[in-house]
Amino acid sequence: MKLAVLGGSFNPVHIGHLYLADTVLSMMKYDKVIMVPAFRSPFKQEMVTAANDRLEMLAAAIAGDSRLVIDDCEIQREGVSYTVDTLQDVIMRYGIDPQKKTERPALIIGDDLAGEFPEWRDSQKILEIADLIIACRTGSGKVDYPFPHTFIDNEIINVSSRAIRHRIAEGKMPWRSLVPAGVKAIIEDRQLYCCNNSSAKAEQNPSDKAGKGKDCIRQTILRIETEARESLSLERFLHSRNTAVLAYDFCCRFGIDPELGYLAGIAHDLGKQLDYKNLLKLAKSDGNAISALEEDKPGLLHGRAAAVLLKERFCIHNKDVLEAVAVHTSGSADMGPLAKVIYIADKVEVSRNIDSAQRKMCNEEEDLDKLLYSVLNRTVSKLQSRDLELCDETMRLLEKMKGKHR
Repeated sequence: MKLAVLGGSFNPVHIGHLYLADTVLSMMKYDKVIMVPAFRSPFKQEMVTAANDRLEMLAAAIAGDSRLVIDDCEIQREGVSYTVDTLQDVIMRYGIDPQKKTERPALIIGDDLAGEFPEWRDSQKILEIADLIIACRTGSGKVDYPFPHTFIDNEIINVSSRAIRHRIAEGKMPWRSLVPAGVKAIIEDRQLYCCNNSSAKAEQNPSDKAGKGKDCIRQTILRIETEARESLSLERFLHSRNTAVLAYDFCCRFGIDPELGYLAGIAHDLGKQLDYKNLLKLAKSDGNAISALEEDKPGLLHGRAAAVLLKERFCIHNKDVLEAVAVHTSGSADMGPLAKVIYIADKVEVSRNIDSAQRKMCNEEEDLDKLLYSVLNRTVSKLQSRDLELCDETMRLLEKMKGKHR
């Protein structure tokens, strides 16, 4: 898989950022662009908006697009963000071998920064581990820079985060069309950049029903992703989106409808936001018994509760999706291919701490059951090492998988 990294303050993210990412994906045939918001850029001295606000705007901007990934590694590190550290971090966590031409990541920068690139920290190291893509931002045309790079003669979208902030603060120039709708809503709701929200908020139609066809699935995914972003903690939402993106990729590999993989992935933790009373009520309504372990640890019921929410609130009746969401915590001896994908993706998405061998297997294994067995073994061993009790369904699944792989 070919990955490109696009960093920046994203303060706020705007259509120019998205257009540039789309250009790299479309013109240069990369599979995904990893968008990395800076905690503090070495190039900018001005105050930036709170990290959580910028992350949530970025999440809203790319909702439903499995080609775009948010990585908050620089925010987690805090301090000044240096590109070489980020690239090394991404290479390690995504299981990339930069020595392989087909896996070598790319770094996207604008021609407004390219002239200063040799002065960046460890710029030579950056060129050793990543390809450099220089995008047109100034309109000055192609320049023969004295280091390896690829120049893309992209159309210039004449917009910047600084200009948008100034327009919002001054309240005189239009700005709402320069950012995605979800970003506009966050800026107005939170009055970021001294925004005085005088426009009416768009009303949601609660009677919208998910129908058949890809367009309806896409609309349903967007509604569910908005619900997840607004109801879950930011950390939990980013985990859910990482799970959705990975599930989409796994489904493509294993011949399963990827849209359903993304839908189940983004929805799998919706039950995490419920209090004890509602969690138990929803879980019981699926008609299945509550085990003694689930009574003792009701958090284990969040998958079952989320499946009921999908059915009742979003009119999702696809049995594979409902099963995948319901059993993603414990697994099930009889679960289908989509449920296996969500179980795996939940355990190994990129924010999870797994070893390089496991990551390599996740990137390359072509047998879904072999991958499930490996991830299941690791999960069970980890729980046992902490003296945690295992669900009966988990043990039944493990015994079944052991029997298949003897």
